[in-house]
Amino acid sequence: MRVAGKGLIDRDKPVPFTFDGRAYSGFEGDTLASALLANSVRLMGRSFKYHRPRGVLTAGSEEPNALVTLGDGGAQEPNIRATVQEIYPGLAARSQNRWPSLDLDLMAVNDLAAPFLGAGFYYKTFMWPRRFWEKLYEPVIRRAAGLGALSGAANTDRYEKAYAFCDLLVIGAGPAGLMAALVAGRAGADVILADEDARMGGRLLAETLAVDGQPGALWVDSALEELRALPNVRLMTRTTVTGAYDQGTFSALERVSHHIGQRPSGAVLETFWRIVAKRTVLAAGALERPIAFRNNDRPGIMMAGAVRAYLNRWGVAAGKRVAIFGNNDGIHRTARDLLQAGAHVAAVIDSRHDAPLSDDYKVYRGAQVCDTSGRKGLEAVTLRRASGMDRIQADCLAVTGGWNTSVHLTCHMNARPDWRRDIAGFVPAPDAVPGLRAAGACNGAFSTAACLREGVEAALAALGDLGIKPADAPIPAAEDDAYTLSPLWAVPGRGRAWLDFQNDVTVKDVKQAATENFRSVEHMKRYTTQGMATDQGKSSNVAALAVLADATGRAIPETGTTTFRPPYTPTAIAALGAGGEGMGFAPQRFTTSHQALTARNAPMVEAGLWYRPSYFPQPGETTWRQSCDREVRMVREAVGVCDVSTLGKIDIQGPDAGAFLDFVYTNMFSTLKPGCVRYGLMLREDGHVMDDGTTARLGEHHYLMTTTTAAAGEVMRHLDFVHQGLWPDLDLRFTSVTEHWAQFAVAGPKSRAILEAVLGQTLADENWPFMACGSVRIGDVEGRLFRISFSGEQAYEIAVPARFGASLFDALTKAAEAEGGGLYGMEALNVLRIEKGFITHAEIHGRVTAFDVGMWRMVSAKKDCIGKTMSQRPGLCDDSREQLVGVKPVGESRELLAGAHLYREEDQPVRQNDQGYLTSVCFSPTLGTMLGLGFLKNGRERHGEVVRMMDHLRGVETLCEVVDPVFFDPDGGRMRG
Repeated sequence: MRVAGKGLIDRDKPVPFTFDGRAYSGFEGDTLASALLANSVRLMGRSFKYHRPRGVLTAGSEEPNALVTLGDGGAQEPNIRATVQEIYPGLAARSQNRWPSLDLDLMAVNDLAAPFLGAGFYYKTFMWPRRFWEKLYEPVIRRAAGLGALSGAANTDRYEKAYAFCDLLVIGAGPAGLMAALVAGRAGADVILADEDARMGGRLLAETLAVDGQPGALWVDSALEELRALPNVRLMTRTTVTGAYDQGTFSALERVSHHIGQRPSGAVLETFWRIVAKRTVLAAGALERPIAFRNNDRPGIMMAGAVRAYLNRWGVAAGKRVAIFGNNDGIHRTARDLLQAGAHVAAVIDSRHDAPLSDDYKVYRGAQVCDTSGRKGLEAVTLRRASGMDRIQADCLAVTGGWNTSVHLTCHMNARPDWRRDIAGFVPAPDAVPGLRAAGACNGAFSTAACLREGVEAALAALGDLGIKPADAPIPAAEDDAYTLSPLWAVPGRGRAWLDFQNDVTVKDVKQAATENFRSVEHMKRYTTQGMATDQGKSSNVAALAVLADATGRAIPETGTTTFRPPYTPTAIAALGAGGEGMGFAPQRFTTSHQALTARNAPMVEAGLWYRPSYFPQPGETTWRQSCDREVRMVREAVGVCDVSTLGKIDIQGPDAGAFLDFVYTNMFSTLKPGCVRYGLMLREDGHVMDDGTTARLGEHHYLMTTTTAAAGEVMRHLDFVHQGLWPDLDLRFTSVTEHWAQFAVAGPKSRAILEAVLGQTLADENWPFMACGSVRIGDVEGRLFRISFSGEQAYEIAVPARFGASLFDALTKAAEAEGGGLYGMEALNVLRIEKGFITHAEIHGRVTAFDVGMWRMVSAKKDCIGKTMSQRPGLCDDSREQLVGVKPVGESRELLAGAHLYREEDQPVRQNDQGYLTSVCFSPTLGTMLGLGFLKNGRERHGEVVRMMDHLRGVETLCEVVDPVFFDPDGGRMRG
């Protein structure tokens, strides 16, 4: 089927490949679809529901039929469109959605059951008998669901993410996009020209049109040569811009090595780009739409523009006897191109009664194709005209119902396109995406001259917005034929006329949806699955809207469109989450002391994304409890050092910083004096506790907030939301500085002594009282010192820039060990805080309020704050709520377990009698007993009561006394000095 002298392929470079195990050969520059057509392969796939034979329909990314699977094992990729997949030596493609083979698909029996499988049949059929759902219906449906399949093995391909910034992003490299890039590039603007094709040029590569007195493909080559020579222009081929987002941000998928057979080790398959552009020109072109008629889905029935593309770009004749059917002049352009290439045009069927005639081919005016024949490939078409019916032998039917502009990106920010009656299609709404201007065919301009002109105009407008003076921008001469058509969406008649080829949606299905009152376009879409296949209805949506409009007696604009959402073309989750697999999914974050910690054989545990030491085993210690108990006693009796760098640290500065903190915390911070620290409680909007921590006032307009390790990211997002969404006029800035500072807790009776030795200065109580902060110097390094305690002992936290963290940690460790102290880990830290009744996210787990944890007095009556009103709802401050308490075992069993539930001593331990639960437990070497924190109904009034702790899962039952949650040093004398 190759046509001599046609195409832009390299016929000196043959490329062997296989399809369904059979060997074929193409040429460099071929797609899989063009190479298969050249080898007379028309059957390339099966439809989803009825498994009807399907061949290639289009020549681009909108292809619904020719989907294949490539690769094996972890590299297996389903649903690759043969129309965009370039062939390479050794390419092995397999058809899909068939069993046992493409030629003999036993699942095609579904087509015989089509009368029972119309729109909505699954909603009506699988409702009864109800007991059949889990055992019969669901398993069968799940096995049948899906199009293509993964191997189940781990993905072996590599994906990357990248970022780019430019003055002007041009999306699409057809005539409009090339002119826009040339004008902006010549003016000195930073330009990115992105096109989804492997070769730039758009329709100029698929047509025999001339530009500036030379063939369109040659003009494209000269334009690209000039653009490549400009240092301020980046050309990105094989790159599909998939989504439009706020502030000039666009997502793009670059297919980096899909066209390479033997990829080097570590080569990237795809790169997911985030492009930020000051201005954008959308030159995405248009997609040709089919006409629905009976049996319009047979292999060999193609879009007329695709037939021209395969002929002019790839040198392939789509058939030996080609019939052409449509409602616009594109059918005559197709006929002329075929005749010039020596192909046989069997008939031109023009639905317009005033269609032009030709001496070179037979034209049937006012005629419509009403049926076709041939099972696995087209054999003949039947047309209806005023004088009767005719049957024409043809193995290819080129169809055109006009063009749909590619408005998708302009709708990604909730804009709806506008209807233009003259082109019977939608066009982008003005200002649909801020900073974006549509040009060319995607804006409803369908002549080459109009595309070139709009490309220049769009670039000039963008340069004007950017304040860049443009150079001269002559517009090349090109054809400027008017685009005229007579709308035709579906040919009336009996039988199934297909709209969505992949999901097997027919005209009858859409009409049935309207009959059953699914009149909304969104309801119709879901009832019929129209437009829900991998092509997202690119070739079928507008025709389906027209059919729905006719069925409901409305105009197409009144019927409206479905919602266009990113991505524009299918995008692998692996590409979207590039870098997010393996350790990229859960990255290891190490503190500056990590090397020193592991050198002491400390088992490391995950805390959020960080790794922290659990305990520090000493010679002779055989269990973690021995090490933990020793470390607790060490802190209580001497001094301990702990790396607390993982706490979230948010630097907040500005004249309104105090007011902002007053709003996000329950208590006042604007009244905090510089050089002081205050504990704060933060609520969600629903009144429940989000986080707690200390905030230090370092200067008049300078605060440093600390958060728990686990909630650092959540709190930062919360602050962003409050500032941007609730109080954007506040004058302040904040940024996360968690990784900027290494911070260490020094706790115990000897903490002051070792810090004075390290700092070389005195830390008297009158200068450094409890909850004080300030700057200190360690040699030539300036740091920060906070007198705060999470252990209940006299304690400090000292912070230095992260690059000095390891050195300071070594100095503190040596000083502590010289005083009979040392390092303590997470286990001891947990015991110390439980003894003092301090809470963590084990207690503030998202379902408790300030009232529950005994901190209702911290909700200031002098001001408003996030969550205050909601926290005061009666249901959130009722005495019957579960309140924070401490528990100690009093029976023979001394074991306490976190997660165990609490019951009255006399009640049966069943769900109906549940009184509360434990959140944290430990053995306290200080008090010589197990301790627990938990929540008990009306717990603050039940101190002294004995309750039953029951863990049904582990079979442990213990009698406990309810006590105050502060077990040790209740008046706080030790930490205050």
